[in-house]
Amino acid sequence: MIDPLYVASGFGVGLLVGMTGVGGGSLMTPLLILLFHVHPVTAVGTDLIYASVTKTGGSLVHGFNRTIEWRIVRRLATGSLPGSLLTLLLLWWLKIDQSAYSALVTKVLGVALIAIAIALLLRRRLLASYSKRVGVLSDEQTRTYTILTGVLLGVLVTISSVGAGALGVTALLLLYPELPAVRIAGSDIAHAVPLTLVAGMGHVMSGGVDTSVLISLLCGSLPGIMLASLFAPRLPDRALRIMLALTLITVAIRLLSA
Repeated sequence: MIDPLYVASGFGVGLLVGMTGVGGGSLMTPLLILLFHVHPVTAVGTDLIYASVTKTGGSLVHGFNRTIEWRIVRRLATGSLPGSLLTLLLLWWLKIDQSAYSALVTKVLGVALIAIAIALLLRRRLLASYSKRVGVLSDEQTRTYTILTGVLLGVLVTISSVGAGALGVTALLLLYPELPAVRIAGSDIAHAVPLTLVAGMGHVMSGGVDTSVLISLLCGSLPGIMLASLFAPRLPDRALRIMLALTLITVAIRLLSA
């Protein structure tokens, strides 16, 4: 059954993702937990599969427009896919009970949202400070740091379903300042497809996905993303980033105080 409330939520998040490039997992997972009272583990698994499907569509568009740097995708995946698999194996091996794992997901999610909000608000300052202090990295250093970034994203996304967008893009902007923002965004979206699929399948195997919720969300998010792509160029980027960051901070405080 298609639930209109889930469709509306998917549509709203789809609009924000289309306008800002981030906010999919950062908003959808907390929304499922806080508003719809979905079990945190199930919310993470559902959001991961949801992200994999929606970002596949985005990757097809970026691939058609030749705005994906496949070398960056390969480097990130070299770290993120093993990181995600090892995280899933570790969680299975430790046999963490559902209540403890739910508490872990909630707290990690809250901290991650605050980090993402800071990255959104201070992105320009971070880039300026980084360029002054670090300068230009060698290709070998850039490759190593990109793989390590992938490992961090693999762990974070597997546990909480967030980080691939805002944190991934911010890291790539620091590591590849010579690339246009559109190629950074395209590469990040393309990398998120296999990462969220691998992490999501791990949750599917443990029963952590609600297919009825997933279908309802996709019915709203896909039209939302397409509509946002028509109006995004007309909206001020800074205002959108501030609005999204304040929303994330509010949600993070609510999660950490739960």
